[in-house]
Amino acid sequence: MKLLLPILFALCVTVAPAAGPATPSPGLHYYYPVPPANPPRVIEADICVYGGTPGGVAAAVQSARMGKKAVLVVTRRHVGGMTSGGLTATDIGRREAIGGFANEVYAKIGKTSGFRPSQAEAAFLELLQEAVVPIFYEHRLKDVVKEGTRIESIRIENGNTVRAKMFVDATYEGDLMAKAGVSFHVGREGNAAYGETINGVQFRKTHNFSVAVDPYREPGKPASGLLPTISAEAPGKAGEGDKKVQAYNFRMWLSDAAGRTPFPKPEGYDRDRYALLERYLKAQPNPMQPTQLHNGDCNNNGGFSSDHIGANYAWPEADYATRERIFQDHVNYQQGLMWFSQNDPAVPDSVRKKTASFGLAAGEFPETGGWPHELYVREGRRMISDYVMTEAECTSRKIVADPVGLASYTMDSHNCQRVVINGAVRNEGDVQTGVPRPYPVSYRSLVPKEAECPNLFVPVCLSSSHMAYGSIRMEPVFMILGQTSGTAAALAIDAKTSVQKVDYAKLRERLLADKQVLAWDGPMPAAADPGPQGGIEVGHATAKITGEWLTSTVAGYLHDNDADKGAKSVTFTPDLPTDGTYDVYLKWTQNRNRATNVPVEITTASGQESVTVNQREKGGWVKIATGKFKAGTSASLTISNKATDGHVIADAVRWVPAWK
Repeated sequence: MKLLLPILFALCVTVAPAAGPATPSPGLHYYYPVPPANPPRVIEADICVYGGTPGGVAAAVQSARMGKKAVLVVTRRHVGGMTSGGLTATDIGRREAIGGFANEVYAKIGKTSGFRPSQAEAAFLELLQEAVVPIFYEHRLKDVVKEGTRIESIRIENGNTVRAKMFVDATYEGDLMAKAGVSFHVGREGNAAYGETINGVQFRKTHNFSVAVDPYREPGKPASGLLPTISAEAPGKAGEGDKKVQAYNFRMWLSDAAGRTPFPKPEGYDRDRYALLERYLKAQPNPMQPTQLHNGDCNNNGGFSSDHIGANYAWPEADYATRERIFQDHVNYQQGLMWFSQNDPAVPDSVRKKTASFGLAAGEFPETGGWPHELYVREGRRMISDYVMTEAECTSRKIVADPVGLASYTMDSHNCQRVVINGAVRNEGDVQTGVPRPYPVSYRSLVPKEAECPNLFVPVCLSSSHMAYGSIRMEPVFMILGQTSGTAAALAIDAKTSVQKVDYAKLRERLLADKQVLAWDGPMPAAADPGPQGGIEVGHATAKITGEWLTSTVAGYLHDNDADKGAKSVTFTPDLPTDGTYDVYLKWTQNRNRATNVPVEITTASGQESVTVNQREKGGWVKIATGKFKAGTSASLTISNKATDGHVIADAVRWVPAWK
């Protein structure tokens, strides 16, 4: 695929039927120069929304519906961000927690997940057209003009100026807030910063290497150097902060239908980039597919996949030219990964054949040859305001007083680094911890400190810790927060006040009128079964995990995704206080998609005992065996997915003294 774009001349489009950039062009870029505006113009508005993400579209449409003159300023050639850029397996959490503008978008598309990216962009454009919001494409921010702390205007690279009373930074990176002098953070805070438990450096087993893989170019010889994609830096201590950013990738939209476009071989393809993957595939007893392959949105999967770990650290604060280099590096890496996986003779036949049976879906991303035009920037800058959303809010230990919408997805971070630990390669940073129920997001987390800027909203790079952002950073939530920003911006203009002093009672009234969900009164998860009294409990967080297990977004248990049968197991090992007879309880969540024949191996004082468990029935804490066990750590229980007929759950085990 050719990756160079000619200079583009489409600078502004006022939305009309079939609206879009005026000059379609092939190629794939994040940044390319555009000619100066001739002559430069001053664009006047009540509310300027900078950034074409779903949050930006929601803010612009809502501003117009509030009777204000709104403009949408877009850095590139499309609206809809990742929702129209490939991320269509929507990460919602609890569907009932989504309200307002987001519901309108999904109603126009016809469903909340599994739609085509082009359908999403068409829906966004239709809503912008109905609201009569002008879109200014390929308008990239140069600088910000302030009077005191207030933003007067923003100046664009092409020479145009946008002057407004209120501004909304709806970019994934937080570019406008940064140039406006607003405080922000990049990377991971340490746990101590906000009293959290899962922030900072985290050594987990999900999306990691399932077998030990030697990291050196010559196995066993550190002096030979590391294989590509592995960092020589010390990984850091668990829970401490750093400047590392979770990995980015492209959310490919794939098809196995006739007419699909084969995966392209990128210019400058370098086979050496995949030497680690080659070694990993050879080390696995049952080679696993390095990428998710199915019809539609495909994401990262496993230890070595489409996430380009460690290659994006500079992105959040980089200039446009630097981002272009990072963007092209991600294109080359991921296209090369797909080419390697389907063509290289070192790849097992099963993997090559599976990869070759898929390709880029016909009809999607036509101007870029079927490849997504949007890089999945999972996290950029994060504002630091008077209220920071943290793990405490996500887990409902702390409830905000000024809710503007709900979030409900897992606290999720992709890996941040690939390092060497005890002579083997390991990924670090992947965290997937469920939240107990939908929780509210604070209005104060959307606005800067008043001393820094009184007329700016930041609904995408909002004030949040790294792990709380991992839950909030979902496209439907960005729409919720964008709609809130448009509403509050109009109220601030009417009241001639700062964004920090908007009357929350009036804001709440309008949000509810627009069918936003501000409190969770839907079905609650059942109270946790306390299980049998006493005993020694071992959870999956401290178990030995083999294979690629996924974490439930609602309850936090592990499941095998009904895949790679025979390649996955979880072993729980207790530290028993005394010799004796113990009842063994296994915990799982019942569902009709569960396996009826889960093999369980229990190590007792007498040897091995085999039990078959039906996880389609019962659930909670279930006694599955009674046996004699020795004190210490010689006992164990292993759950396997060998030959199972459904999803296998691995959550926790409890050994309870059987008093007679």
